[in-house]
Amino acid sequence: MKKVSALAVALLGVVTLGACGGGDDGGAMLEELGEGEGAVNLVAWAGYVEDGSTDPNVDWVSDFEAETGCEVNVKIGNSSDEMVELMQSGEYDAVSASGDATLRLIAGGDVVPVNTDLIPNYADVFEGLKNKPWNSVDGKAYGVPHGRGANLLVYNTEAGAAPSSIVDMFSPDSPYAGKISVYDSPIYIADAAIYLMATQPELGITNPYALDQTQFDAAIAALETQKSIVGQYWALYTDQQAALENGSVTLGTTWQVIVNLAKANGAKIDSTLHDEGATGWSDTWMVSSKAKHPNCAYKWLNHIISPKANAGVAEWFGEAPSNAKSCALTADPNHCATFHADDEEYFSKVYYWTTPTKDCLDGRDVECVPYSEWVNAWNKLRA
Repeated sequence: MKKVSALAVALLGVVTLGACGGGDDGGAMLEELGEGEGAVNLVAWAGYVEDGSTDPNVDWVSDFEAETGCEVNVKIGNSSDEMVELMQSGEYDAVSASGDATLRLIAGGDVVPVNTDLIPNYADVFEGLKNKPWNSVDGKAYGVPHGRGANLLVYNTEAGAAPSSIVDMFSPDSPYAGKISVYDSPIYIADAAIYLMATQPELGITNPYALDQTQFDAAIAALETQKSIVGQYWALYTDQQAALENGSVTLGTTWQVIVNLAKANGAKIDSTLHDEGATGWSDTWMVSSKAKHPNCAYKWLNHIISPKANAGVAEWFGEAPSNAKSCALTADPNHCATFHADDEEYFSKVYYWTTPTKDCLDGRDVECVPYSEWVNAWNKLRA
């Protein structure tokens, strides 16, 4: 995966620097930290910016506001596509972007490099998360790592034995047919590619984000077949949560935070990582090139990767923290072991969301299907 992502940077490097205005720094990077502007406007995944309103015991925003004087305003992004659109508006200061959004934001000039010297807690971030192809270009950091995790299988514990294979999500003979829940996003095509890697090895897929036309057509065919057994396509996390709680779905692609919330409300469910490997995320807090509150944005970046706040968000959302010191502060002393915080072997089996490009990310000298065509195909599938 590291080799694949390195190719992505090489392919996007020129357009990135051009879009950001060129120059030695690749864009307007803050040189010194000033006084906060009184507010910060964020785009974030659900569960990343909690102020106690969801659960009074879950709050890492209030302390930040009291310490910095920066009032936090957050807009929940339900997909990476939506986050990119919101950041393009220029109305937001920072975003918690996944790998299928980061390169688009960089290439579009919507975010700028960050000065990690102004973010003291960056020093304690796991080295395995720093300077990765989805959060840096030419050695320049374009954000700070938030955390990482795998997209899991959620299943109803009363519906039968725990599933272990992604095949149960796609097979017409799945015992969960009619009650399967699928993430409603073009990036889900990569999950179909992983299914094909396991069931049709003759297609030669080695990276689910690097699909030539034949491989891509096979993935779309698998999704068309799957459509007949799907009971729900979800984009809002609350929609899947509700379906899990009322039992209308019994198997699905999920995030751990959805499982946690549904179980807290009595849902008879659990989650697992399928044997074939999975898609996943390594999220990055990035600063807008049009930030109206850049100092508060930097203060937020430093806060969200601080040991206490990062421990809180990692445990609430259900992911591995980015700050190594967070592991000593989680309520569950085994949290970092459970979520493989420093286990690079485990994460070598996770295909982090990234942006498909026409130049194949697996290094083949053929043309691959770019993300724009993923979007078109997904919209047609869902029509």
